Amino acid sequence: MSWTTPTDLRAQVQKLWDRGLLLTATFPRPGGKPVFPRRLTLKGPDSRQLSERFPEVREWINQLSVASGSYRIEWRSVNHRVLGSNAVPAEIWIDTLEDALGLIGKRRAAEQFATLVTLTAEKQPELLSWLAKRPLRGLQLAADWPRLLAIIAWLHRHPQPGIYLRQIDLPGVHSKFIEGQRGLLVELLDLVLPAESVDTSQAGVSRFCRRYGFLDKPLRVRLRILDQNFRLLQTTSDQDISLTQQAFAQLNLPISKVFITENEINFLAFPQVPEALVIFGAGYGFENLATANWLKDREIYYWGDIDTHGFAILNQLRGIFPKTTSFLMDRRTLLSHRDFWGDEAQPETRELARLNCEEATLYADLRQNRLGERLRLEQEKIGFAWVVEALAAI
Repeated sequence: MSWTTPTDLRAQVQKLWDRGLLLTATFPRPGGKPVFPRRLTLKGPDSRQLSERFPEVREWINQLSVASGSYRIEWRSVNHRVLGSNAVPAEIWIDTLEDALGLIGKRRAAEQFATLVTLTAEKQPELLSWLAKRPLRGLQLAADWPRLLAIIAWLHRHPQPGIYLRQIDLPGVHSKFIEGQRGLLVELLDLVLPAESVDTSQAGVSRFCRRYGFLDKPLRVRLRILDQNFRLLQTTSDQDISLTQQAFAQLNLPISKVFITENEINFLAFPQVPEALVIFGAGYGFENLATANWLKDREIYYWGDIDTHGFAILNQLRGIFPKTTSFLMDRRTLLSHRDFWGDEAQPETRELARLNCEEATLYADLRQNRLGERLRLEQEKIGFAWVVEALAAI
């Protein structure tokens, strides 16, 4: 039987809830169509079924009638050849929001949301528009909402504060909570803060601090001096040094060559090279090196994996240092290490404009699987003798 049941009616109202329509019905709707009263879809027996399956029709009517505490049935009269005139449901209506909430058991949740709206109207009325657009998300955040409002109010009073998140002093609010809610806070803060308090050039969760004027963790550069005749620190130990981006940018070391490698063991085992240093890279992103203008006068060599992402990182680095030379990322090295070929999980597919002809050809072969399916050679699997030989050629 495909006639509408009480379960079907509840499912129709549940869909209204899932769309947020029942929660937003609590907001003023000037000029908008009222949500209630609302007619639900009703599929009942046709004339033939009324005549031939009347016992089933009567049971169907009984089911709808018993469960009708939260909806209103409008009836129509039909004549049965044996049983005479009978009333059959013609339409079903939900007259009020309260009835709809009662039908699906959401009255308590709606009351919680109403409390949320009242608190927001009192503390940060600019956020009511956000709650109206994302009511279910707001309800999920009900327990955290007072803390979120407190953070927003604090930043409204202290625009571009110039401190670390850890230094915000609010009862019940800690920096880990703020860090975990950065994506949401961007949405909310942009609705509340004046334009001059937001650096819109800093986008994304990772730039949350810079967007709102907090101090960010300083970027760092880890390097090793490869020339045993030059020491940055007056110690006899290995010159494995980490500096802030700002400190590194202010250096002007008497070296001529800079190697960048993505593997820590390669970084630690990199051979001695006169007038050179090696930097431990960090994959995509070279912001920690971008402000070091003195590097532009040095020979820079990038050593990454021989795979599509290795070439994509090289391409990105050349956006900052255009004269960068690739190191051990050539076809001969790849073909000579067949035993160590591996699989690249998610290859890069976009065009890379900053590769030279040889690199671009190898990148195309890898991207189009001409040498093997999703082929890669990780840099740490290249024989150490190859490293020494390549350095001697330089």
